[in-house]
Amino acid sequence: MNVDEIKNGVVIDHIRPGGAMAIYHFLGLDKLDCTVAIIKNAQSRRMGKKDIIKVDTDIELELSVLGYIDHNLTVNVIKDGVKVRKYHPELPLEIVDIVKCKNPRCITSTEQELPHVFKLTDRENSVYRCIYCESKAKK
Repeated sequence: MNVDEIKNGVVIDHIRPGGAMAIYHFLGLDKLDCTVAIIKNAQSRRMGKKDIIKVDTDIELELSVLGYIDHNLTVNVIKDGVKVRKYHPELPLEIVDIVKCKNPRCITSTEQELPHVFKLTDRENSVYRCIYCESKAKK
C-alpha cells in the first residue's frame, strides 16, 4: 500500500498498534478540513507493527496530549516535502482537561467549572492522579 508524501504537515510515527484512533480523536483531527491518513498495523523493524498518522496541513500539536497518550511515539514536522523537525514528546508533569476524573465523589463532579487536573505520580508506570481526590487517571 502506498500513501503519498505530504508537502507541509505532520507525521506522527511509532504509535502503538491500535493507538492511532485515540490520538486522532484526542487531537480533534476529525474537525480538520484536510487530508488525514491513518495507517494501522504497518510493518516496523523496531516495533514489529505500528500505527502512523499523516496530516497534510500545518497544525499546532498539543504535545502534552501526545506525551500522555504515548510518550514513545515520534513527531516529524514536514515543510516543502522535507523533514525539518523531529521530536519525541515527554510525559507531562501535569495534564489539564485532557481526561476527566471518574470518581463520583471528586469535587469536579459537583463543581463542574473546575478544571480536571492530573499530576504525574509514577513516571515509570505512567500513572497520573487527580489533584483533588487522588484517583488514578484511566487511559
